Formats: sequence, C-alpha cells, structure tokens
Amino acid sequence: MGYWGYFVVGRCARPLTEAAGLPAAEGVRLYRSAPDGWQVWEYPGGDGDVGNMNDLARATGAPALFGYVMGGDCVVVEAAAPGSGAWTTCLARAATARYLDAGREGLTLEDYFLEPRDAAGRAVAWAAEAGRTADAGELLDVLTADPGPLAEDLLFRLLDRLGVVPL
Repeated sequence: MGYWGYFVVGRCARPLTEAAGLPAAEGVRLYRSAPDGWQVWEYPGGDGDVGNMNDLARATGAPALFGYVMGGDCVVVEAAAPGSGAWTTCLARAATARYLDAGREGLTLEDYFLEPRDAAGRAVAWAAEAGRTADAGELLDVLTADPGPLAEDLLFRLLDRLGVVPL
C-alpha cells in the first residue's frame, strides 16, 4: 500500500500552520518551501482535520491548494483563491474512480470532480490570482496523465505547472 496523506500548499510570510484555517495536526511538517513565500506542508496518514482551503485562502490572502493522496494511486485536489473561489478535481482519474466506487451506487467521477478541461481553466485562473501564468494545455496534460508509480509526483507536476512550487 502506498502513501496516504495531505499536502497543503499556500503562500504566507509565516508558517502556514500558524494561519487561521489550519488546525494544529499531529505529525504535520514543512515538506518544502518555494520562492515568494510558497510552502508545502505534509499531513501524513490523512486522519484528522486539516482545515479548510477556503479559510486558508482568506487568512493568507492568497490561493491555497490541498492534495489528498490516496494509497499513492491518485490525488484529490481541492483549491481555492480569495477572488476566484473554490474548485475540486482529481489526478489519476481511473484510480480515483475505483476508490469512489466502493459502496457508492449511481454516482460518477464527474458528480464529485471537475472534468480535466474545466479544471485546467479553473487552475489557470487560480495561478493568475497567485500572480503566475499557467498554460491550460500543460495543465490538461497533468490532469489526464498516467500516475506512474507515485501519484504524488503528479501533484508536484501540477504545482510546477501552476508556477508556485518548481520541480
């Protein structure tokens, strides 16, 4: 079984864990810092409350993104920005569909997540609000890519294409 846990991404002059909207969670650690105050925090295991991305975006005044990695197979992406609002999609759609199908009848992946083309458009707006320029085609490539051995690699490719956390 692969990795389970959250990656929380935001921009703040102080540690994100001190920002309103992120409760103190056991085991949280700074995973990576990036230019212009961007931070990636890791909440391994995925148990407990990691907060709300809308609250984090409001508290920091900058876009925020949560990536929940499920078994290293797929990633649920939740993003928000103070001006453009919230959106949700997933990486490694086929694997995500397998996780969601367990016990849920009559619902499809599209009932939960934006389709890749729509998510790419929302991601471009998210990046623009972050002061970055993102290419919808490059984002679409990530949103439809095969996860390879580690779906979390797709998340970091997405962050790179958004211009906030370089590979």
